[in-house]
Amino acid sequence: MRLLHTSDWHVGRTFHGADLLAEQEAVLGHLADLVAGEAIDAVLVAGDLYDRAVPSAEAVRLATAAVARIRAAGAQVIVTPGNHDSAPRLGAFAEFAAAGGLHLRTTVGGLAEPVLLEDAHGPVAVYGIPYLEPEPARHALGVPDARGHTGVLTEAMRRIRADLETRPGVRSVVLAHAFVTGGEPTDSERTIAVGGVEQVPGSVFDGVDYVALGHLHGPQTLAEHLRYSGSPLAYSFSEARQRKSVWLVDFDAAGLGDVRRHELPVPRPLATLRGELEDLLVAPDHDQFLEHFLLVTVTDRVRPVDAMRRLRERFPFAVHLEWEPEGGHSGAPLRYSDAVRGRSDIEVSRSFLDDCRGAPPTKSEEQLLFRALEAADRGALAK
Repeated sequence: MRLLHTSDWHVGRTFHGADLLAEQEAVLGHLADLVAGEAIDAVLVAGDLYDRAVPSAEAVRLATAAVARIRAAGAQVIVTPGNHDSAPRLGAFAEFAAAGGLHLRTTVGGLAEPVLLEDAHGPVAVYGIPYLEPEPARHALGVPDARGHTGVLTEAMRRIRADLETRPGVRSVVLAHAFVTGGEPTDSERTIAVGGVEQVPGSVFDGVDYVALGHLHGPQTLAEHLRYSGSPLAYSFSEARQRKSVWLVDFDAAGLGDVRRHELPVPRPLATLRGELEDLLVAPDHDQFLEHFLLVTVTDRVRPVDAMRRLRERFPFAVHLEWEPEGGHSGAPLRYSDAVRGRSDIEVSRSFLDDCRGAPPTKSEEQLLFRALEAADRGALAK
């Protein structure tokens, strides 16, 4: 039995306002090619299939097409919802979808009912734990005294282990969307903290052969049987150095056999540039970044006018701009009341421009300020 552990597709997500549907289509299409090339029996998606509870029509079409390609390549698909998904929406028509090889494990009541996959050695039971928001989940699970994510996941795993006890010798897999202690987060995960406590110990998942984790976007191994696949694309610049991947998980007669990492293609790389605007616009060594998503930090002493538009004329995929003048801003920050006390409107306006741009207004700009302030005064008197 060979499984492909994935998670956090986040179909429909944007990157600093840039549409990612083409990049997501490319990398999810690669999963279908991998299914065919590696004779994979089932693809696991451990939460966050979509990026929002109500995905756009375009996101739904892309996800549907991706799953259809994976099914056509020969694998079944098992999906659990994450904290970004709407479990009821994702699980709509689940019973009918299962007949076609798409297994949507989205309900608390059904988390101990496995998908049974068969190979020459018998069944492999795959359990899907939907993302459990602690407050409603503790009541749905009948454990009102359970506390936080650890409490509700402990009860979920108790139910799964109880079911496994009725299936002697059956190999087991659990999909879960959680922040397990020891995992390394990035800037692109939405917090699942409740009352300041979001992490759960890995020991919660003891008693099964393999745990396919989702939520953290970097591929990680917490134990041989306890892993995060990470997201198939980078969703923040903090992930620029990560090599996105998935896990190929092989089962033999005794249980977990081998786990191999497969690196995914990068449809559009991420990079960061820093320097004065005019240098960034002409430096020949930056030609290598013309097709990258870029975070650009300009270091001009005075904030450049229309900097993003000018950058995009050379770098069409520049998506985020920051200004950090060399030497930093002058003067210590003040509270607003201290900054304006005893100063005229024109002095406050001059200081505002100086602080925003790193340079005082020119004479022509001061004339515009005077006229604007005079017009504001006339308007106030007229009222």
